[in-house]
Amino acid sequence: MTAATHSTLFPQVPDSADAVLEGLDPEQREVATALRGPVCVLAGAGTGKTRAITHRIAYGVRAGILQPSSVLAVTFTNRAAGEMRGRLRQLGAVGVQARTFHSAALRQLQYFWPKAIGGSLPRLVDRKIQLVADAAAACRIRLDRGELRDATAEIEWSKVTQTVPADYALAAAKAGREAPRDPAEIAQLYSAYEDLKRGRGVIDFEDVLLLTVAVLQDRHDVAEQVRAQYQHFVVDEYQDVSPLQQRLLELWLGDRDDLCVVGDASQTIYSFTGATPDHLLDFRGRHPGATVVKLVRDYRSTPQVVHLANGLLAQARGRAADHRLELVSQRPAGTEPVYTEYTDEPAEAEGAARRIRELIDSGVPAAEIAVLFRTNSQSETYEQALADAGVPYQLRGAERFFDRPEVRKAGSSLRAAARFGGNDSLLDDAVDLPSQVRAVLSGEGWTPQPPAGSGAVRERWESLAALVNLAQDFAAARAGATLSDLVTELDERAGAQHAPTVQGVTLASLHSAKGLEWDVVFLVGVAEGMMPITYAKTDEQIEEERRLLYVGVTRARERLYLSWALARSPGGRPSRRPSRFLKGLRPGSGTAGGRTAAGGPGGVERGSGRGGAAPAVSRRTQRTPARCRVCGRTLTDAGEMKLMRCEGCPSDMDEGVYERLREWRAIQAGRSGQPAFCVFTDKTLMAIAESVPDDERELARIPGVGARKLNRYGADVLAICAGQDGVGLDEDG
Repeated sequence: MTAATHSTLFPQVPDSADAVLEGLDPEQREVATALRGPVCVLAGAGTGKTRAITHRIAYGVRAGILQPSSVLAVTFTNRAAGEMRGRLRQLGAVGVQARTFHSAALRQLQYFWPKAIGGSLPRLVDRKIQLVADAAAACRIRLDRGELRDATAEIEWSKVTQTVPADYALAAAKAGREAPRDPAEIAQLYSAYEDLKRGRGVIDFEDVLLLTVAVLQDRHDVAEQVRAQYQHFVVDEYQDVSPLQQRLLELWLGDRDDLCVVGDASQTIYSFTGATPDHLLDFRGRHPGATVVKLVRDYRSTPQVVHLANGLLAQARGRAADHRLELVSQRPAGTEPVYTEYTDEPAEAEGAARRIRELIDSGVPAAEIAVLFRTNSQSETYEQALADAGVPYQLRGAERFFDRPEVRKAGSSLRAAARFGGNDSLLDDAVDLPSQVRAVLSGEGWTPQPPAGSGAVRERWESLAALVNLAQDFAAARAGATLSDLVTELDERAGAQHAPTVQGVTLASLHSAKGLEWDVVFLVGVAEGMMPITYAKTDEQIEEERRLLYVGVTRARERLYLSWALARSPGGRPSRRPSRFLKGLRPGSGTAGGRTAAGGPGGVERGSGRGGAAPAVSRRTQRTPARCRVCGRTLTDAGEMKLMRCEGCPSDMDEGVYERLREWRAIQAGRSGQPAFCVFTDKTLMAIAESVPDDERELARIPGVGARKLNRYGADVLAICAGQDGVGLDEDG
């Protein structure tokens, strides 16, 4: 659902191609009129990129330059694709395909499978986790619930990066991934999973792309038929393209270059799934004649919010940072971001709920407020605090609006009323469309006033109220609209998953908030260990955490609240500190070094026939080869290097210490909402139990510990090694 949008409006379709261009700023107009050849749109947060590319497609169609059926626009979520279809429909560009990569590929695969392969397409499994569990059982690999989820994620990453089981260990090490189990075990599990799928005659989500790529590569006649259908491509969120999606795009294109890509390297936050901004950053090199348009006019956020966002990226490092865009707010001045420190997490949640209650009482709609956090495990504390404060809320990422039972039932009732309403006494006194909808939905549980409290009853009422509000907007925009017209609109919205606004504060993770916006945003838990998250170790991972915070900041239109807690629970050790990303940005936090944005202000660059300079190559420190402490052999396997011995060499592990460490790790993982391996992997625990260190210096020598984990967990681990009982049970985690 789109809690980020204002009340649904129904604008009139522009009466000409030129009318489509009205209201666009100079850079957006450049995008809309650049209809031939490769085009790269570098679009900062809130700069109207979706507006620019939908008007580009609509202008091309309305001007007769593009045939609607020849255009394929692809993006990454069903919600984004639905929004794009809705906007194109409002602009009069009917017949354009706007789909996710997977949806477009599945459609092609279903059509061409009988011709290219024969028979019917294998059944697509909705969730692969049970298959992974069955594969683990076949391999006699025992996985707990967290490890099962993480192993599934490793398989997904392998497939989108086109990594086969035999190459997994090397590819994972090269990518700096910390596998939930020994990489050899994950490779074995991955291979067994693929065998199991073939044996059962099913395919998974990633297979849809892999098989489409295979068919297009092997069958030139099929590839030519697809290319004859689609001559013009638009790719949104291009910074999130995986190697597999890029390969599919190349096969769709063939030797043509009618391609428009849109993205922002500073919003790359899904690298753990295989996404990479390299395709966006290398676009000019692959297409030397490309037109590059930069959108930096920020229409979403106040200058104060934009200043903080720019400040975050000014401290960034790495290739994406070298191509950052400096946003320029187009809105009037607002209030400064508010920074608040709390003693513990419950106090932080209560403080946020109290402020939200005050905002709602002052007239701010609940649907225009969001609470954003780093991990889903943080949600429960805020759900409770909001419920205690009597504030309605909705969970982003929960059941889709049109899939809710009460919405489906309401739709059936409205449909029946549209067909047979003349015989329904309930509608006798309903003189217009909104009153008809209110009358019908009153039979489903809608009332003029919301029920007291929260919970399932309130959630059902919120869903029905959203339909009532939608009917009011629809009637206001389209004079004379009937109940049948509204039912048609609802059917189209359901197909596009374009949901109306639900009146409740949104609770969402930072990842799931991407692409949304609210008047007021609360960024909570902005502390070291959570932002950046503890398992972000490499420079690349730390920079992605910075970009994640940047995405959170740029969700706010008018007001922004940032907070952190010194301890996890009341009475806990106040050992936490504000995120390093806020240094030099929040009052009293010192000065941080800044950087100049690449490329200056927004504008247009024409293709010159040559790519940009190659990025500098980083210099790596030479390391002494690791050797087995038992037999002296050089170690190359990552798991063996953690143990500092060959897998087959005898172990002198203290079993009691190892088991206590595993129990302690489970508690820490539960507290932080992380997978167990993010605290310490099994191999690291084994290495600790084998060496049983006496002090921090000895513990720090063990591979897999590192400075952050030493600081966070060192005291507990050393206490366990010393034989102390109850470690980690009562103290703050």
